[in-house]
Amino acid sequence: MFTGIVSEVGEIRRVEETEGGRRLTIAADEVLSDVVDGASIAVNGACLTVETFDDDSFEVFLAAETVAKTYLGEVGEGDVVNLERALRADARLDGHFVQGHVDTTTEVVDVREVGEDWEYEFAVSEDFGQYIVDKGSVALDGISLTVAEKGEDTFTVAIIPTTRRVTNLSEKEPGDPVHLEVDVLAKYADELLADRR
Repeated sequence: MFTGIVSEVGEIRRVEETEGGRRLTIAADEVLSDVVDGASIAVNGACLTVETFDDDSFEVFLAAETVAKTYLGEVGEGDVVNLERALRADARLDGHFVQGHVDTTTEVVDVREVGEDWEYEFAVSEDFGQYIVDKGSVALDGISLTVAEKGEDTFTVAIIPTTRRVTNLSEKEPGDPVHLEVDVLAKYADELLADRR
């Protein structure tokens, strides 16, 4: 379980293609402060398991399912990724409950500067549109964000300068892929009410 509050932006240092998936070595600092083998780290919102680590990097393995469900199968050396350690039971929850289970990959539709802030517009497929609501929570590349406005097949979020600076959003342009995890509470509510429809 995560909060969607990105700890730092790491950099893909090495990519190794294997028969069963893909292995990434990611340069990092903050998320390594108390890391152990087997720890969970969200990489662009996907919960991954640390296989090995040293003073300035860690290694994760992407199984075939992860490669198929995310765009981590396409990242290369030098690409930047959002990183967050798993939530401790005694920690403050500043974002919202994020499982690290990517629902789908969407894309940036538009990026607009609005005064000192930014407005990002993202596509949303019919399969997940019912989980996107005005002022509701979403995780985009692992970042806990609030939906500013929902359209027919897109939604927008407002980004303050700090969020843009400390995440990979500053690198995103129209057409770029983004991981979307909708609010798990909305999915549970939908499932519970399904029989009543």
